[in-house]
Amino acid sequence: MAEPSDESFIEKTEVLYNPDEIVRRTVEQCSAIKFTMDSCIDINGASMLVIPNHPVTNACLDMKSRGVKMRFITEITKDNIKYCKELMKFAETRHLDEITGNFGIGDKRVYQAGAASNRSGPPSELIVSTVKAIVDQQQYFFNMLWKKAIPAVQKIREIEEGIEPIGTRLLVDPVEIFNHMKYAIGNASKRKICSSTGGMQLIYSNFFDLYKKILDKYRNGRGEGIRWIITIDKDNRELVKKFLDAGVQIRHLRNLIPMNFAVDDKYFHATIEKMESGEIMKSLLTSNEPLYINLYNSFFEELWKNGIDAEQRIKDIEEGADIADIEVFQSASRAREVYLDLVKGATKEIFFIFPTPNAFSRQYNMGAVELAEKAAVERNVKVRILVPTSATKLVDTTFQNLTRGYSHKADTRYIEQMSETKATILIVDRKESLVMELRDDSKTNFDEAIGLSTYSNSKAGVLSYVAIFDNLWKQTELYEQIKDSNTRLEQANEQLKMQDKAQREFINIAAHELRTPIQPILGLSDLMLHTKQTNKKRQELQVIIVRNAKRLERLTRDILDITRIESKSLKLKKELFNLSEMLRDAAVDFQNQINKEQIGKANRKLEVIGLQKDLFIEGDKGRIHQVISNLLSNATKFTDEGKIAISATMFDDRIVVRVKDTGSGIDSKVLPKLFTKFATESDSGTGLGLFISKNIIEAHGGNMWGRNNENEKGATFAFSLPSQGIASSKY
Repeated sequence: MAEPSDESFIEKTEVLYNPDEIVRRTVEQCSAIKFTMDSCIDINGASMLVIPNHPVTNACLDMKSRGVKMRFITEITKDNIKYCKELMKFAETRHLDEITGNFGIGDKRVYQAGAASNRSGPPSELIVSTVKAIVDQQQYFFNMLWKKAIPAVQKIREIEEGIEPIGTRLLVDPVEIFNHMKYAIGNASKRKICSSTGGMQLIYSNFFDLYKKILDKYRNGRGEGIRWIITIDKDNRELVKKFLDAGVQIRHLRNLIPMNFAVDDKYFHATIEKMESGEIMKSLLTSNEPLYINLYNSFFEELWKNGIDAEQRIKDIEEGADIADIEVFQSASRAREVYLDLVKGATKEIFFIFPTPNAFSRQYNMGAVELAEKAAVERNVKVRILVPTSATKLVDTTFQNLTRGYSHKADTRYIEQMSETKATILIVDRKESLVMELRDDSKTNFDEAIGLSTYSNSKAGVLSYVAIFDNLWKQTELYEQIKDSNTRLEQANEQLKMQDKAQREFINIAAHELRTPIQPILGLSDLMLHTKQTNKKRQELQVIIVRNAKRLERLTRDILDITRIESKSLKLKKELFNLSEMLRDAAVDFQNQINKEQIGKANRKLEVIGLQKDLFIEGDKGRIHQVISNLLSNATKFTDEGKIAISATMFDDRIVVRVKDTGSGIDSKVLPKLFTKFATESDSGTGLGLFISKNIIEAHGGNMWGRNNENEKGATFAFSLPSQGIASSKY
């Protein structure tokens, strides 16, 4: 059907207040409609449109007789269902919950909007507009509502037959949550729950009688009863006993997901709240969507398989037996979750034993090795990894970030022959272990390769695995000693040659760098002494001399620092100071410097992130400032445009400071030797700053690292320091 078109159509908007005029104008507009009429009416609107012999009703019937396509959206309830049935005789009708207000669009060119209707007469005011922008906007809005609405026939059948519509809702009103739970539990014939102690206390305090009715049905051969998964300990065992006595089947599981959920015949319920002391939750996700119900039914069954019988768990607790958790996971996905959680939660040590190169590769791709790297760098966790010698090349290419620069906290060693047991072993903090048996080592996917897995926090069991690891680790040391003894003299001789060469190179480079600022100082000073210069020219020469003198001073200081570092005589003047204040002041100073340098150039901006809180450390204030200045100076040098961000983050007892830029990044030639002397491809600078900075940080008991930013320009340099008390200087 063609769109109506009239170039002489006048755009205007009117507001009518007289009831008779509102009815007259509505009838007039209906008579003029030739093609389509789309209307959205509130809960009382249907009754107004089906009044026998009413002018508006007659106008609608006239449109139907003329073949006008009419569509209506309204809210259908028990109270207005008969009017909606009449409305459906001359218009396609759909239902949408909580529709308010009334509006319509005729032939996509006339828009009318009325106030909320009532059954005593027309609306008290009416807006009529032919402004194209308004009409198009309201037509778009109507089309959006139309797509969300459901056919009136479906809604009427649901009301008349008592069918509940399929849907998912988030309840946030405590009274509504309580009433809904009461209704759902009261009509259920089975119930599967995975919850915290608070969730069980909530049921006991409010719905225990309804649970008993479900259990009575089960005892009489109806329904499937109630099953519950919970972590059982000394504090909640008496509460668990009450549910066991009532007939609830319960299993203990240590590593529960951080969500409480329940599934019954018709509903799925979930909340992430702990519900401490059994308080009603503030929000509840509820759904009768079959997809949700089937999904969480399957999820519950997987957890149930890994659970321990509640009565046995309680017996162990009450008899004072070692109540350490030993869980066997048949599900590889469950083992993967526990595996990653253990690595994330490590505070002191992480030990890995990978039986094959593929085992290492799978778990590297899964992110476990990356989490260990983060623990070593940010939390000072000691990481040790044992892999077969056949994995040497693979480890060297995928794991070099961890081994380079953090060898005192992370180490990888190779063993000639692993145990006959093909299992990956993880030991965390000498308190927890996870043994994952290989099912098919040829698979690249973790879930497909792993078979049965066993978790334990039993002291005897875990320490047994620690002893196995330590023995294997010592074997690698012995192997390396035997291997090294054959070449020790050659290496010593080669080392002397390398030291001699390095010393000559250092002297040559230092001499060259010293000559660079000395030559302009001497040359320009001589020029000023023996020739006459204007005041302006003399001032320009003095500026160059001062700049090169400062460069010479910095270079001399750096060479002295290197001498102290290599002779182990670098001294620290320790004092307690506010690191956040130092970072803020340094940022202001460098931003001022940037502002002076970038006049007429692209903008660069230095941002301070998350430094509102004061962070105190004990250390050499001047040396730490030297490190921060060096990192900011490098970032400024290599960032022509964009931003430089400096931040400090607290991790347990350590502070990590980061300087991130959007510059050119670290040159691939420099990256392997980043923290060595003279490591630079720049035309300016000596390449001594990072070497000195790293040694200063390590003298404070910290770490320093640098890397190019992933998926974006620039680089990030960072260092970590103890936040309270400072480690003894290694010099």
